Amino acid sequence: AGNDFLFQMQAMTNIEVMNGYGVQKIVTTCPHCFNTLKNEYPSLGGNYQVIHHTQFLKSLLGQKRIDVSGGTFKGKKITYHDPCYLGRANGIYEAPRELLEKLEAEIIEMKRCKKDALCCGAGGAQMFKESEKGSQEINHARAEQAKETGAELVAAACPFCSTMLSDGAVAARAKATVKDLAQLIAEAADL
Repeated sequence: AGNDFLFQMQAMTNIEVMNGYGVQKIVTTCPHCFNTLKNEYPSLGGNYQVIHHTQFLKSLLGQKRIDVSGGTFKGKKITYHDPCYLGRANGIYEAPRELLEKLEAEIIEMKRCKKDALCCGAGGAQMFKESEKGSQEINHARAEQAKETGAELVAAACPFCSTMLSDGAVAARAKATVKDLAQLIAEAADL
Protein backbone atom coordinates (compact mmCIF):
# COMPACT_ATOMS: atom_id res chain seq x y z
CA ALA A 1 0.00 0.00 0.00
CA GLY A 2 2.99 2.31 -0.50
CA ASN A 3 5.16 1.87 2.59
CA ASP A 4 8.26 0.54 0.82
CA PHE A 5 10.45 0.52 3.93
CA LEU A 6 7.95 -1.61 5.87
CA PHE A 7 7.58 -3.92 2.85
CA GLN A 8 11.35 -4.49 2.68
CA MET A 9 11.57 -5.18 6.42
CA GLN A 10 8.67 -7.67 6.28
CA ALA A 11 10.01 -9.30 3.12
CA MET A 12 13.50 -9.76 4.57
CA THR A 13 11.99 -11.35 7.69
CA ASN A 14 9.89 -13.68 5.53
CA ILE A 15 12.91 -14.57 3.38
CA GLU A 16 15.00 -15.34 6.45
CA VAL A 17 12.33 -17.72 7.76
CA MET A 18 11.71 -19.42 4.40
CA ASN A 19 15.43 -19.79 3.70
CA GLY A 20 15.83 -21.25 7.19
CA TYR A 21 13.31 -23.93 6.27
CA GLY A 22 14.91 -24.53 2.87
CA VAL A 23 11.86 -23.44 0.88
CA GLN A 24 12.44 -23.87 -2.83
CA LYS A 25 8.96 -23.78 -4.37
CA ILE A 26 5.92 -21.67 -3.49
CA VAL A 27 2.40 -22.14 -4.86
CA THR A 28 0.15 -19.09 -4.49
CA THR A 29 -3.58 -18.60 -4.90
CA CYS A 30 -3.16 -14.82 -4.95
CA PRO A 31 -1.76 -13.16 -8.09
CA HIS A 32 -0.54 -10.21 -5.99
CA CYS A 33 1.51 -12.58 -3.81
CA PHE A 34 2.66 -14.43 -6.92
CA ASN A 35 3.94 -11.16 -8.40
CA THR A 36 5.65 -10.04 -5.19
CA LEU A 37 7.33 -13.38 -4.46
CA LYS A 38 8.37 -13.94 -8.08
CA ASN A 39 9.46 -10.44 -9.05
CA GLU A 40 10.34 -8.51 -5.90
CA TYR A 41 11.74 -11.06 -3.44
CA PRO A 42 14.77 -12.11 -5.55
CA SER A 43 16.44 -8.70 -5.18
CA LEU A 44 16.14 -9.13 -1.39
CA GLY A 45 17.61 -12.65 -1.36
CA GLY A 46 14.43 -14.69 -1.79
CA ASN A 47 14.99 -16.90 -4.81
CA TYR A 48 12.19 -19.42 -5.15
CA GLN A 49 10.30 -21.16 -7.89
CA VAL A 50 6.94 -19.39 -7.66
CA ILE A 51 3.88 -20.95 -9.27
CA HIS A 52 0.30 -19.71 -9.41
CA HIS A 53 -2.29 -22.33 -8.50
CA THR A 54 -3.71 -22.34 -12.04
CA GLN A 55 -0.29 -23.37 -13.34
CA PHE A 56 0.01 -25.99 -10.60
CA LEU A 57 -3.43 -27.44 -11.34
CA LYS A 58 -2.62 -27.52 -15.06
CA SER A 59 0.53 -29.53 -14.29
CA LEU A 60 -1.44 -31.98 -12.10
CA LEU A 61 -3.93 -32.50 -14.92
CA GLY A 62 -1.09 -32.89 -17.44
CA GLN A 63 0.55 -35.52 -15.21
CA LYS A 64 -2.84 -37.26 -14.90
CA ARG A 65 -2.69 -36.95 -11.12
CA ILE A 66 -6.26 -35.61 -11.23
CA ASP A 67 -8.97 -36.07 -13.84
CA VAL A 68 -11.92 -33.79 -14.61
CA SER A 69 -13.09 -34.95 -18.03
CA GLY A 70 -16.85 -35.25 -18.35
CA GLY A 71 -17.32 -33.53 -15.01
CA THR A 72 -20.22 -31.52 -13.66
CA PHE A 73 -19.36 -28.45 -15.77
CA LYS A 74 -19.51 -30.17 -19.16
CA GLY A 75 -21.34 -27.90 -21.61
CA LYS A 76 -21.92 -25.10 -19.08
CA LYS A 77 -21.28 -21.54 -20.19
CA ILE A 78 -18.33 -20.09 -18.27
CA THR A 79 -16.56 -16.77 -18.63
CA TYR A 80 -13.15 -16.09 -17.13
CA HIS A 81 -11.96 -12.88 -15.49
CA ASP A 82 -8.22 -12.18 -15.94
CA PRO A 83 -6.68 -10.92 -12.67
CA CYS A 84 -4.43 -7.90 -13.27
CA TYR A 85 -1.34 -9.30 -11.54
CA LEU A 86 -1.64 -12.70 -13.18
CA GLY A 87 -2.39 -11.46 -16.69
CA ARG A 88 -1.05 -8.02 -17.50
CA ALA A 89 1.73 -8.04 -14.90
CA ASN A 90 2.99 -11.59 -15.54
CA GLY A 91 1.56 -12.66 -18.92
CA ILE A 92 -0.29 -15.72 -17.62
CA TYR A 93 -3.40 -16.01 -19.77
CA GLU A 94 -3.48 -19.56 -21.10
CA ALA A 95 -3.10 -21.79 -18.01
CA PRO A 96 -6.48 -20.70 -16.58
CA ARG A 97 -8.20 -21.10 -19.94
CA GLU A 98 -6.66 -24.55 -20.43
CA LEU A 99 -8.16 -25.57 -17.08
CA LEU A 100 -11.58 -24.43 -18.27
CA GLU A 101 -11.13 -26.42 -21.49
CA LYS A 102 -10.44 -29.55 -19.40
CA LEU A 103 -13.86 -29.03 -17.80
CA GLU A 104 -15.37 -29.42 -21.28
CA ALA A 105 -17.27 -26.18 -20.69
CA GLU A 106 -18.26 -23.58 -23.25
CA ILE A 107 -15.84 -20.70 -22.65
CA ILE A 108 -17.29 -17.31 -23.49
CA GLU A 109 -14.81 -14.44 -23.38
CA MET A 110 -15.86 -11.04 -22.11
CA LYS A 111 -15.42 -8.12 -24.51
CA ARG A 112 -12.49 -6.95 -22.41
CA CYS A 113 -10.22 -9.90 -21.72
CA LYS A 114 -6.57 -10.88 -21.50
CA LYS A 115 -4.32 -7.78 -21.77
CA ASP A 116 -7.41 -5.54 -22.13
CA ALA A 117 -9.31 -6.97 -19.15
CA LEU A 118 -10.94 -4.54 -16.76
CA CYS A 119 -9.69 -4.68 -13.16
CA CYS A 120 -12.08 -6.14 -10.57
CA GLY A 121 -11.61 -3.00 -8.47
CA ALA A 122 -9.57 -4.48 -5.60
CA GLY A 123 -6.05 -3.75 -6.88
CA GLY A 124 -3.71 -1.30 -5.20
CA ALA A 125 -5.47 -1.82 -1.85
CA GLN A 126 -8.63 -0.22 -3.30
CA MET A 127 -10.68 -3.00 -1.71
CA PHE A 128 -9.82 -1.68 1.74
CA LYS A 129 -10.85 1.95 1.36
CA GLU A 130 -13.92 3.99 0.59
CA SER A 131 -14.94 4.43 -3.03
CA GLU A 132 -13.75 7.45 -4.93
CA LYS A 133 -16.04 9.74 -6.92
CA GLY A 134 -17.29 8.30 -10.17
CA SER A 135 -20.40 7.14 -11.96
CA GLN A 136 -20.00 3.39 -11.28
CA GLU A 137 -18.04 1.02 -9.07
CA ILE A 138 -15.40 -0.89 -11.05
CA ASN A 139 -16.57 -4.27 -9.77
CA HIS A 140 -20.14 -3.43 -10.83
CA ALA A 141 -18.92 -2.53 -14.34
CA ARG A 142 -16.92 -5.77 -14.56
CA ALA A 143 -19.90 -7.80 -13.34
CA GLU A 144 -22.03 -6.16 -16.04
CA GLN A 145 -19.45 -7.25 -18.64
CA ALA A 146 -19.61 -10.81 -17.31
CA LYS A 147 -23.43 -10.70 -17.34
CA GLU A 148 -23.41 -9.64 -21.01
CA THR A 149 -21.78 -12.97 -21.94
CA GLY A 150 -24.79 -14.94 -20.70
CA ALA A 151 -22.45 -17.26 -18.79
CA GLU A 152 -23.77 -19.35 -15.91
CA LEU A 153 -20.45 -19.15 -14.09
CA VAL A 154 -17.72 -16.56 -13.75
CA ALA A 155 -14.35 -18.20 -13.14
CA ALA A 156 -11.72 -16.26 -11.21
CA ALA A 157 -8.14 -17.02 -10.24
CA CYS A 158 -7.72 -14.58 -7.35
CA PRO A 159 -9.44 -14.37 -3.95
CA PHE A 160 -9.81 -10.59 -4.26
CA CYS A 161 -11.37 -10.89 -7.72
CA SER A 162 -13.79 -13.55 -6.45
CA THR A 163 -15.00 -11.25 -3.68
CA MET A 164 -15.25 -8.16 -5.87
CA LEU A 165 -17.02 -9.98 -8.71
CA SER A 166 -19.44 -11.69 -6.32
CA ASP A 167 -20.36 -8.32 -4.82
CA GLY A 168 -20.60 -6.83 -8.31
CA ALA A 169 -22.87 -9.66 -9.48
CA VAL A 170 -25.34 -8.85 -6.70
CA ALA A 171 -25.37 -5.17 -7.72
CA ALA A 172 -25.74 -6.10 -11.41
CA ARG A 173 -28.52 -8.57 -10.59
CA ALA A 174 -26.54 -11.19 -12.44
CA LYS A 175 -27.57 -14.81 -12.09
CA ALA A 176 -24.05 -16.14 -12.62
CA THR A 177 -22.14 -17.65 -9.74
CA VAL A 178 -18.51 -16.65 -9.17
CA LYS A 179 -16.06 -19.43 -8.33
CA ASP A 180 -12.30 -19.78 -8.27
CA LEU A 181 -10.84 -22.15 -10.85
CA ALA A 182 -9.56 -24.34 -8.01
CA GLN A 183 -13.15 -24.76 -6.78
CA LEU A 184 -14.29 -25.74 -10.26
CA ILE A 185 -11.50 -28.29 -10.63
CA ALA A 186 -12.15 -29.71 -7.14
CA GLU A 187 -15.87 -30.07 -7.85
CA ALA A 188 -15.32 -31.61 -11.29
CA ALA A 189 -12.70 -34.03 -9.98
CA ASP A 190 -14.88 -34.80 -6.95
CA LEU A 191 -11.98 -34.05 -4.60
